[in-house]
Amino acid sequence: MDKKDILKNVYDDFFGISKKKEEEELNMQIKESLEADTIEITMPEEKETINTHEQEKSITDSKDEFLKKSFEKIEKLYIDEKSKETMKKIIEYIRKHNEAIEKNFISFNMCIFAKSKETEQEILHILNDSINFFNYLPQGDIGLTSFFDIESAKNIDEIYSSDNNIIAFENPNAFNTKEQNEKEKIIYKINQNIVDKEKQYLTVFVAENKEALENIFLMSDELKNEFADFTIIEINPDVQDVYNEILEKLGNSIEATDEFKIKLLDYISKTYPETDLSFTKYRDGLAEKILFNKEVPEYEKDKTMDEIFEELNSLVGLEKVKKMLNELVSLVELKSKAGDDLKLKNINLHMVFLGNPGTGKTTVARIVAEILYNLKYIKQNKLIEVSSKDLVAEYVGQTAPKTMSVIQKALGGVLFIDEAYSLASSKGQGSSYNEEAIATLIQAMENYRDELVVIFAGYTKEMQDFLDMNSGIVSRIGYTVEFEDYTEDELLQIFMQMMNKAGFEVTEEAQNKVKSIITEYKDTKNFGNARFVRNVYEKSIVKHASNTAGKKQKKILKTIKEEDISTDNLIKM
Repeated sequence: MDKKDILKNVYDDFFGISKKKEEEELNMQIKESLEADTIEITMPEEKETINTHEQEKSITDSKDEFLKKSFEKIEKLYIDEKSKETMKKIIEYIRKHNEAIEKNFISFNMCIFAKSKETEQEILHILNDSINFFNYLPQGDIGLTSFFDIESAKNIDEIYSSDNNIIAFENPNAFNTKEQNEKEKIIYKINQNIVDKEKQYLTVFVAENKEALENIFLMSDELKNEFADFTIIEINPDVQDVYNEILEKLGNSIEATDEFKIKLLDYISKTYPETDLSFTKYRDGLAEKILFNKEVPEYEKDKTMDEIFEELNSLVGLEKVKKMLNELVSLVELKSKAGDDLKLKNINLHMVFLGNPGTGKTTVARIVAEILYNLKYIKQNKLIEVSSKDLVAEYVGQTAPKTMSVIQKALGGVLFIDEAYSLASSKGQGSSYNEEAIATLIQAMENYRDELVVIFAGYTKEMQDFLDMNSGIVSRIGYTVEFEDYTEDELLQIFMQMMNKAGFEVTEEAQNKVKSIITEYKDTKNFGNARFVRNVYEKSIVKHASNTAGKKQKKILKTIKEEDISTDNLIKM
């Protein structure tokens, strides 16, 4: 029989059930009294009957009170309405089983999809308390096990031989890091323990989302079927809920004036919808900041599109890049305004940035994130910058979860992978790890195409070699942007921008010296473009500080002269 069929009528009125049961017992006693000799009916027997009724009523009241409190706890959970109904039905069924109204034992194997550890723990404790209170299983606790800690299939039997009522498996992404043979053994053992009627447990898979369990369920239809009926899904609380919980956490430690409350609500309204943190981490982190600083933090206000392009246009050179971004904005805006009237395909915004060091790739990537956020193409104004070392692990089985962790962090924004060519697999130790990282990235670019924009960046030649080796990435790239080397005049202009921004004035002689230095170094191997200019700028500031030691006149302190321009320790290759 289907588990859900058994639960169809589980919403009977338990107070009605108790009352009916009492009436039946009372009628039976009256019938027995009438049939018996009245002389033999004594007061002590009547008193004993009354005491029995009172005892039964006390037990019923206790069960009703437990049920009421359990339902109140469920209502406070940040889970969807269907999940709340499922939990209530499960607890009601457990009570009916306790009262012998239901005869069948159901294991209630389930999936909990929650980012918050707090929500997960509350769900498990409500279920376990009910199991213990109604003696659905022998008294037991909750056994939490991470797939990271499961070294072999042997561990599964050890887990199921415990005194726990609930066996909860966490971190399913770690399952994907194991060898195929070991995966199959683990799945087989879990299946074996679940169907073993002598071992009665509630088995739970805990994951952040449904995708995290796909690989497990793809390996076994039997296992998937065991978890098909009961699913609990966490939802994000709204801004007002977060606001109320933070106020409660702050308690009397902060004087919550009207001005403070308005500022707090404004801050939460702005930052909470954009965060990739779980609700509890966001709540606790913000509460700690406020308790430490005794005030609500400031947040950076969003730039308008005009402000973003003003910043872009202020960058020296990059004419091709600026043209591309203007065209991209026009295309996204056209698709947004036209809606379904124009049959435009979804825009593929994964990108490759080609260019030598110091040509502005990272700076432009930040601007791209701001533009896409402003256009509502991505949900959060964030750029996660990583390199190959942040994706590739040192040991077998660790690369996929390491790469996936970075991807999860970047969801809703832009993932910028600098020097991506170092992921190009070459024969030898570690090449399989690189391939694993690339495979994970390619899958994520497909699975999360509406939640993530990936930008691969690196030197032109090396990146071209990398792309030639990875057709999977090339097929998912929508834009290839080439960042040309700066001219000598543009590099001097960048130098002057740095100086002027810092409040310095630069003499013409000093400018000429900088230009001659740029000319001398520009054709050397691995020339750093704007990075090289910044190096000269920083060394010149240090030299200027030394040259003006003991001086007090502001004009002298603010003027960079020819003798201040330094090339100390610059490497020429």
